[in-house]
Amino acid sequence: MSDKYRDMIMGHALSKKKAVSSFPFDDTTEVFKVSGRIFMLVNNEEPFEISLKCDPQRAVELRSMFGFIRPGYHLNKKHWITVVVDGSMGIGFYEELIDHSYLQVVNKLTRAERDELRDTE
Repeated sequence: MSDKYRDMIMGHALSKKKAVSSFPFDDTTEVFKVSGRIFMLVNNEEPFEISLKCDPQRAVELRSMFGFIRPGYHLNKKHWITVVVDGSMGIGFYEELIDHSYLQVVNKLTRAERDELRDTE
């Protein structure tokens, strides 16, 4: 997997409003959060994988369509997917999954937290 995809995926996640990343668990799992809530986890080892929050119905559909998408690794299998980023899809595919995950989290924030995000525009 090329570092180009890795860099673009990480950059896209960090481009989201108030997105931050850290390594709270270990040296290989990077965690991306908005307002203190996780929207993406990245395995920085090979194979390069990202875990994303996903609407449960959409998660089922994605898993049935793509062999490289499976239930979230060490996560709630209903609400999370893990995607092996092997370069078989264009970068836009992964960016759209990240956008969906981010919105899944933002939509569950309190009104005050959502207003704070809007105030940063």
